[in-house]
Amino acid sequence: MPANNLGKISKVEFRKAWNHEASDFTNWLAEEENLRLLSDEIGIDIKLIQTEASVGKFNVDILAEEENTGKKIVIENQLEATNHDHLGKIITYASGYEANIVIWVVKEAREEHRQAVDWLNEHTDEDLAFFLIQIELWQIGMSPFAPKFEMISKPNDWAKTIKQSVGSNKVTETKAQQLQFWEQFKNYAKDHNTNLRLQKAYPHHWMNVSIGSSHAHMALSMSSFDEVMRTELYIPDNKEIYNFLYKQRDKIEKEFGMKLEWMELPERKASRIKVETSGLIDNTDEWETYFAWLQKTAEDFQRVFSKILKKYK
Repeated sequence: MPANNLGKISKVEFRKAWNHEASDFTNWLAEEENLRLLSDEIGIDIKLIQTEASVGKFNVDILAEEENTGKKIVIENQLEATNHDHLGKIITYASGYEANIVIWVVKEAREEHRQAVDWLNEHTDEDLAFFLIQIELWQIGMSPFAPKFEMISKPNDWAKTIKQSVGSNKVTETKAQQLQFWEQFKNYAKDHNTNLRLQKAYPHHWMNVSIGSSHAHMALSMSSFDEVMRTELYIPDNKEIYNFLYKQRDKIEKEFGMKLEWMELPERKASRIKVETSGLIDNTDEWETYFAWLQKTAEDFQRVFSKILKKYK
């Protein structure tokens, strides 16, 4: 393309798109595709519960949850520079809903408030995370406006991992290794053009992955002790769905091209459908081999199970 045909990118004033913070911007952000943009920036799957949710005399802009875990999320929007009033509100809302994740979306992040959010992350444990996100609007020529989220402050997971594990060097090393494994897996999958919606990496032996259903999700796991690596469909509390899938067992396994392990677990609420192979997280030289297996099996699970679950009534 000749250089003289290239467009010019320009920044757009917010009020051209959203005249009112609550009725315009909050409603825009609460739409599924826009929450997904925010999800992609943060690395967690955000599922809307309610806009303008009441907390005493106040209303939180967006109340949501992490799709795979049910952890509560509060989102406070501010189409202006950060201020002390909104900083106080996000803490109030987090307390009121016992939220695990707090997201402050702003036009401009002042340095003193970035420092305040950093301080909150440094002085809380792994179960509470604060994110400060700056949003901008851009346009090329007369194109539609395009939003761009930018992470200003986020939790320091390495620091929290070490802090949580004080008193046990072995546990600290294991947690740090688990976090590193899943972070590198996310990078590997991204570099290999995955269509998986991978959540934020945590220092656990597992990683949950959305499959597009509120009734089930995938779980990838890499054990630190029994030399087993797994991909499974986890159904938290619905034996009816498990039976719905089990009746199609032959068809499902034919699509996979392999046998799966079907675990109804009648004495428990949850059910599982899984495949596993050998693997040990300590074998760092084999991580890329493990990543390839996890990505392939997870994409197969998503391809097969997501379309069948959509047919469940």
